[in-house]
Amino acid sequence: MMKINRRTFGIGVASLAAHSLIPNAHAAGGQVTVVGFGGAFQDAMREIYWKPFEAKTGIKVLEDSWNGAFGTIRAKATGGVGNWDVVQMPGDGLLLGEEEGLYAPLDWKALGGREAYIGQGATDFGVGCEVGCIVLAYDSSKLANGPESWKDAFDLVKFPGKRSLYKGPKYNLEAALYADGVDRADIYKVLKTPEGVNKAFAKLDTIKKDILWWESGALPVQLLASGEVTMSSAYGGRIYSALNTGKPFKIIWAGSLVEVDSWVIMKNGPNKTAAMELIKWMGDADRQLEIAKRMGYGPTAKAALKRIPPELAPSLPSSPANLAVAIDMDPSFWMEREAALTERFTNWVNS
Repeated sequence: MMKINRRTFGIGVASLAAHSLIPNAHAAGGQVTVVGFGGAFQDAMREIYWKPFEAKTGIKVLEDSWNGAFGTIRAKATGGVGNWDVVQMPGDGLLLGEEEGLYAPLDWKALGGREAYIGQGATDFGVGCEVGCIVLAYDSSKLANGPESWKDAFDLVKFPGKRSLYKGPKYNLEAALYADGVDRADIYKVLKTPEGVNKAFAKLDTIKKDILWWESGALPVQLLASGEVTMSSAYGGRIYSALNTGKPFKIIWAGSLVEVDSWVIMKNGPNKTAAMELIKWMGDADRQLEIAKRMGYGPTAKAALKRIPPELAPSLPSSPANLAVAIDMDPSFWMEREAALTERFTNWVNS
């Protein structure tokens, strides 16, 4: 997905016109291009957000998708005339794009006010899209007594066999330190030291030969269902969707890695007025609840959070019980260190 200290940067960019954005978009029709991460979540947003928006407003919604590699955003922002308007952005990408001046500032008055959203979903350049997470999961039909936390993912005696992890330093370094006994509240304090990074890689060394790496969010579900791995890290929404199709998977919430994705408007996007109207539409409490029910992602609109059905709450990363045992991801840490840590991780994988 994708948790949650947000920081914004004071970037000297002219603000959008405050009073005319939303009404004029409706009157003018036109189009807007929205960009997500693809997969089942984008399918759900199409049905719940974008098709009804197009039918109601007459504004044509075009789609694209991206894989989270920030170089794509830089290329879109600096490659002349832009053709992306609204983009789903992880926390570190939000901060990085703010710092580089790639996004248009938001008109919060037109969006209904910052107070309508959780704090992490109401920044100068980002509106909360969803609260997502990385979890540890296993197939209960193949493992009667399953793992209880990341510590078990690193225990090859108690749980022999392959395990699958995301192919990158993000998520894995946090999980490794948690498994090595670092308190979840101290993980980033430890990771900010060379000794802490060494400690995380040393822990990963203990299971390196038994790791199958995943990059596509669909692969953990396939690996668990086929029995190729004993357990896997995975996007929580992917496991939630699999559960809804009858897969006997179990989610381990202890040590889940929680983060907020946001909607941003590209500074060089051609349809800022329609983009604002679409973002406001996607913040509607009823629509966010439908996304939560279908995909298992937490809402960012406070009105939606207040109306989550009791039977749904335990399945969402934003529920108080699940947040109480989660690791809040630090997007500023990854904004500053991801390039260097990715280089080290790649060398480690290939060594």
